[in-house]
Amino acid sequence: MTFLAIDAQKNLFTLQKSQLQFEQTLVMSRANYITKLMGNRADELGDDVDLEDDPTYVQLQQEESYLETRQDTLDSQISLMENEISSLKNLVTSNIKTSCTLNLIGS
Repeated sequence: MTFLAIDAQKNLFTLQKSQLQFEQTLVMSRANYITKLMGNRADELGDDVDLEDDPTYVQLQQEESYLETRQDTLDSQISLMENEISSLKNLVTSNIKTSCTLNLIGS
């Protein structure tokens, strides 16, 4: 019966992974929007202005950098969750096989 608890934990990790993937989608969407805003701002300012001197453009760059860092963090967390889920899945399978073997031996 231990495998039921392990399976429940695996299901919880699967749910958490889904939440991380949802957040990842939101972050990617926001990063794409920021990139579009940066392009629009560069077009507004034209070629005569140094973008690094424009506070709005610099702020957008900083937000884009933050979102890239957040994306990397989410990628790492999702990878860890996938590893944990796989590990728990193997453990559940192993526990079921052991339980079935013990039932056969006990019969």
